[in-house]
Amino acid sequence: MGKIFYIMGKSSSGKDTIYRKLQESENLKLGRLVLYTTRPIRDGEKEGQEYHFVDEAKYFEFNKAEKVIEARTYQTVYGPWTYFTADDGSVDLSKTSYLAIGTLESYQNLKAYYGVASLCPIYVEVEDGERLKRAIAREETQKEPHYEELCRRFLADAEDFSEEKLEQAGIEKRFFNKSLETCLSEITAYIKKRLIES
Repeated sequence: MGKIFYIMGKSSSGKDTIYRKLQESENLKLGRLVLYTTRPIRDGEKEGQEYHFVDEAKYFEFNKAEKVIEARTYQTVYGPWTYFTADDGSVDLSKTSYLAIGTLESYQNLKAYYGVASLCPIYVEVEDGERLKRAIAREETQKEPHYEELCRRFLADAEDFSEEKLEQAGIEKRFFNKSLETCLSEITAYIKKRLIES
């Protein structure tokens, strides 16, 4: 039976880079469980890579068809942005294992939907000061930097990934992303071990 390796962490923890590197790994050959979002695409992102970028009408279409596994709407300074996972027929755990990226809340909902045994959490952590520096540096590269949204997200992360919530979700192992190479190596070893066990 396949597994869903679910990457999560606070904003600017490097989880997007880690996700891409793991996806490109010839050794792992993991399928992708791509989430959906109604937020605008950022510079450097590609449709179907980080997310499926859709409008609210598409979200309501999935919802009406009862295909939404989980959804979160954030009231941002630019209006509401919804992130959601849809049962769009792209996941078949009887055939392969998958790589996904999202929030602690979405991880919990997928765990409820697919079963505890199918989900393997990969929690990426970075010291807050370093994380804020990375967030600002990334935002500076955007054509239209959204610093207000950066601040809102940074503060929201403290609540969304509180120690209490991590404990409730059963997150025991953490991967510290001080060195990307070392962190990737540790995560790859963890995935390989879990694939052998399944």
